[in-house]
Amino acid sequence: MQTPRRWRRLGNQDGFTLIEIMVVIMIIGLLALMVVPRLRGVADRAKVTKAQADIQELKQALDRYYLDNGSYPTTDQGLNALITAPTSGSVPTNYEQGGYIEKLPNDPWGTPYFYQSDGNSYVLKSYGPDRVQSGDDIDGSSN
Repeated sequence: MQTPRRWRRLGNQDGFTLIEIMVVIMIIGLLALMVVPRLRGVADRAKVTKAQADIQELKQALDRYYLDNGSYPTTDQGLNALITAPTSGSVPTNYEQGGYIEKLPNDPWGTPYFYQSDGNSYVLKSYGPDRVQSGDDIDGSSN
């Protein structure tokens, strides 16, 4: 009696052994251990760059506000004065129609940018990933 062809092929099939598959998985795991920490560093640097770009945009808007009105928005008026004209405190006399920025961004870590001003100079910063005043703050204050 002759054995069916498909049974004969089972003994000759090429494939991977369990050991070969485990070696490949170990290699992939080692590569992931080397790559993932580097990607995390890239994400952190991207957030810092985004915060610096936001601060630069806010500084430009504050400078335009100053040129139009002769002073910066006060602390009480805050950065919202760049979106809508303040109605209290030192009311601007030559406010740009439509405001100075479209919307007020939060920093990349989800908190509002810190702004403090007496009208002549200002402090503008992001407290960074730790969200407290420390050495890693991103500062864009005026001189």
